[in-house]
Amino acid sequence: MNSEVKPNSVEDIVKIRRSANNFDPDVKISKSELEGLFELAKFAPSAYNLQHAHYLVVDDPQLKLQVKEAAHHQYKVGTASAAILVLGDMDAYKDAERIYEGMLHLGMMDEVHYRETIDHIYAAYQDPEFRKEEAIRNASLSAMQFMLIAKAKGWDTCPMIGFDPEQMRSLLRIPDRFQIAMMITIGVEKTNRPRPRGYRKPVGEFVHFGPFSS
Repeated sequence: MNSEVKPNSVEDIVKIRRSANNFDPDVKISKSELEGLFELAKFAPSAYNLQHAHYLVVDDPQLKLQVKEAAHHQYKVGTASAAILVLGDMDAYKDAERIYEGMLHLGMMDEVHYRETIDHIYAAYQDPEFRKEEAIRNASLSAMQFMLIAKAKGWDTCPMIGFDPEQMRSLLRIPDRFQIAMMITIGVEKTNRPRPRGYRKPVGEFVHFGPFSS
């Protein structure tokens, strides 16, 4: 785990987290540590609470080298403690009954409300393009939460889309129901030659209060 002082506030985490490009290859991350991160990442918001995000962890050294090849031989993939594919489940709506039945049994909704909710979810997800967009959108929300949690626990990350998605899908046997939203490399960054943080726009350049002017 990263030896730097852990941030102790949301503001610290947001300001300190950055995309790492040079990991220490000698640092390993255990399955139990990863599971601890995912135990917190599961609380990310998702549409209708369908929890579209699905994670595929690659920490086996030999398989990680193949993932590196599919990622155009990017150095950080090979040195990271793990490469994690963030997937969005286009069939997440099919879990609606199971997700909502607890609320039904606890009396938080009656049978009519329960059935109306399920019917509404199924109707919304009949559009294939909507299913694809929702899969990516909700997986991305989860991914950002995962990276912030990782930083709070002393790990560095880098979100990536620089890879061949079809090669990755074939290599990792990813079913068609999953959209690949991104890959996240995780490990401990080598900080002997840190890069300065890139320019950030002032709030006035990317926030509008009210409609755009004509």
